[in-house]
Amino acid sequence: MATLHIENTVHDFDSWKSAFDKYENVRREKGVRSYRMTRHHDDPNKVMVDLTFDSVSRAEDFCEVLEKIWRSPQSQAELVTHSAPQIVDVVEERTL
Repeated sequence: MATLHIENTVHDFDSWKSAFDKYENVRREKGVRSYRMTRHHDDPNKVMVDLTFDSVSRAEDFCEVLEKIWRSPQSQAELVTHSAPQIVDVVEERTL
């Protein structure tokens, strides 16, 4: 299992979230198994998204899709900045 970690700063969370939601089918078709979205408690426009994939190769493939999304006019209007996506291996996950 692999996670693609993304950090964005957006102009307005609600507007960005609406745009994010429009790509649900793309995420499903490109192998995203689940995702977790968090925001910085002091700045709700700093958003972190962790997308879970079955393999590193699926996460790598999604990076290309993500680059296309970020170049779209709608994303350009929503994003202030974004960091380079990072792929991490899930070593252990436990629910307590």
